[in-house]
This record gives sequence, C-alpha cells and structure tokens, in this order.
Amino acid sequence: MKYLLVFYGGGMPETPAAQARVMKQWGTWYGKLGPAVVDPGNPFSGAVNKIKSDGTSSKGPIGQRASGYSVLEAGSLDAATKMAKGCPILKSGGQVAVYETFNVM
Repeated sequence: MKYLLVFYGGGMPETPAAQARVMKQWGTWYGKLGPAVVDPGNPFSGAVNKIKSDGTSSKGPIGQRASGYSVLEAGSLDAATKMAKGCPILKSGGQVAVYETFNVM
C-alpha cells in the first residue's frame, strides 16, 4: 500500500553549512528507506489557495499549512508510521501526518 506523509512545520536553517547538514539528513533517511520511497516529494513554497464546495476560492490553507510531502510504500499504516519516525523534519520541531491511500481502479 502507498502512504502519503504530509509534513507540517520544520524549516531550513539559514547558514549554508547547516542547510547542507539538513539535506544530508534527508538523503540518509531516504537511503535507509530504500525502495519504500515511491516519491521523495518536495517542500511546499507557502503559496496556497483553498476552494470551497460552492466553487469560491481564497488564499490560505484549510487548517494548518503543510510544509511538504513524501510518498512511501509499506505493508501497513503502523509500518509506514514507524518509517516516518525517522524523518528529519521531526528534529526541527516539525510534525508528520501519515495517510493511508487506497486504489480506486
């Protein structure tokens, strides 16, 4: 099954050396997960619009603004959650929501 990891909070340090260290942590984490990483994802820019069921749209997130995503393959929600516990965003005060997906076709 595929699991969507949605990241909240966290952030990139200001100095190039600290940024390189954080990027290395992400690379190491993805390396440990190996083929379970379906899509390493990307950070979100912060630009976000929401659309209501009546078709109106406005700027801003629905609830807390997400900061990025990844997609993993795992045998269960618990297994995907265990994998997500190694995510580097947790070291910078961020959080991860792990969503189970299902195939509709």
